[in-house]
Amino acid sequence: MALFNWPAQRAADSAALGAHAGVIALRLGDGDSVPEGGVLVIFDAANQARRRTAARVALARGERAWCFHPGPYSVDLTPFAAAPELGLSLQFVIDAADPRVALQRFDLFLLSEADGEPRLALARFGAALQAALQLELSQGNLELPPCTSLDEWHAFRGGLNQLLYTRFGVTVEDCLPADLGERVDFAAMLRARAQPAAVAPAPVPAGAAAPQPPAGDAQSLRRLFLELPAATSALRLLALPPGQALFLAHGALLQRLDLAGAGVATMPSLEWAAPGQRLAAAQQARRTAASAAAAHALDEGWALLARLQLAAPAQLPALLDEADRILSNLQHCLDMRRAPFAALQQDERKEPS
Repeated sequence: MALFNWPAQRAADSAALGAHAGVIALRLGDGDSVPEGGVLVIFDAANQARRRTAARVALARGERAWCFHPGPYSVDLTPFAAAPELGLSLQFVIDAADPRVALQRFDLFLLSEADGEPRLALARFGAALQAALQLELSQGNLELPPCTSLDEWHAFRGGLNQLLYTRFGVTVEDCLPADLGERVDFAAMLRARAQPAAVAPAPVPAGAAAPQPPAGDAQSLRRLFLELPAATSALRLLALPPGQALFLAHGALLQRLDLAGAGVATMPSLEWAAPGQRLAAAQQARRTAASAAAAHALDEGWALLARLQLAAPAQLPALLDEADRILSNLQHCLDMRRAPFAALQQDERKEPS
């Protein structure tokens, strides 16, 4: 019976696309109708994307299709995890196609981070926006101080706009402070922190970003495989002022990124240490943590690209040094993911005899 219910369910999903339903994008099959106002994105077997305006999906062998509504969308974000009552009310739209790039940034997000899902919910996407914002604020790359002055707010808005454009391919239309205190269940949050294994996560207020689930090894490696070439291309297109030192530093970063991408493409399987030799569960968990750390470094790299695109010439040497640090962390994590055996953290903390 589920087989006969599938077309009706997919038609109902298509009708639910857009801000009114809280769904940004949907997976479509061959022959499905494209919802009104939707933008069709088709990925081929080589992960190349093209946007189309069509009334019905027509797929060749090995192709798959997404349809998204450009918005606008509204979501409440929590900039500081320690202060969940202080929020930002964000309104954004998904950018139109940029003819200068082969793969649009939002299309890359669908391909690398949402491809295993039947739909991309607004809450799921808002969680990714919130995680990127919190990371930049926690590292001091964006500043949102108490009693923000007008100049400080404009500086924050400019950095946030560029971050979300570079990382997700969206444009911020409006951003205002919001008081979420009446919608936050502080008691439930405290219980969840005190007993994380026994208590379910606290309910998420309506319109707020939900927490992101932890990424698995395959998901992290997929992101690295698909996004490292795009990040390398974006860094290569960075306009630099004249100067031999900047040119050499920029070229060295590009070479290392190319090598990191090649390393991801040849990464060994999670379960095997060698042909016919399975890897212990503890070592598999260690490899999974290493790939997740590499994906975290990738997130830092996208955020740094946003800052590089806004930087004044005098800021570039320091930012390229920061890129060197992020890339070193990424390479170390990839080396740890490749290694079949490594010392585990609990092995290093031995009790005194």
